[in-house]
Amino acid sequence: MYRTLVASSRRVSSCCPRVAPTAAVHNRLTSPLSLKQQQLQQLSRHNQSTLSRRLYSSDNKKPPRGTGNEDEEGREEPWIPEYEDKFHEASEEKRQRLLYQSRKRGILENGLLLGSFADKYLDSMSEEEMALYDRLINLPSNDWEIYYWATGAKPTPDEFDNELMDKLKEHAKNKDKESRIVMPPLKS
Repeated sequence: MYRTLVASSRRVSSCCPRVAPTAAVHNRLTSPLSLKQQQLQQLSRHNQSTLSRRLYSSDNKKPPRGTGNEDEEGREEPWIPEYEDKFHEASEEKRQRLLYQSRKRGILENGLLLGSFADKYLDSMSEEEMALYDRLINLPSNDWEIYYWATGAKPTPDEFDNELMDKLKEHAKNKDKESRIVMPPLKS
């Protein structure tokens, strides 16, 4: 099959100069690497160049402010913007934003837990409770922390240990045995 493809590409280029394959197509046909391997190499080169462009400026080769965090293997973690209180946001806009942020989390478990919690309690929350909930879901940089606090796997820090967190912990226990394997439908 390999020889057939090379031979057919040569035939096309010799009989039809307008339809001649480009160098990239010809290289792909004559290369011993599989198409999947070539795609992975291209993706790897693209990701490395994009990451280095994003992390390092061309002038001084230093990372931008806030990216000094390193994981256990010495790789730099991405910069996360600081949390900002949105005091002047209208209540309805805040409810919609919090509902969206509750449903679209970094991990599915939190999306289901916080999405069903927001669906059940967000409409009846006061301004103060919405501010506490906003801080809870947006201040920690790791979604797993929120999940562990809500399920009781780790102790909740004093900063987040309040009546809203108690309500979330009760919701996580699911005493009514509700099915929470899909997101609750959005209300119109």
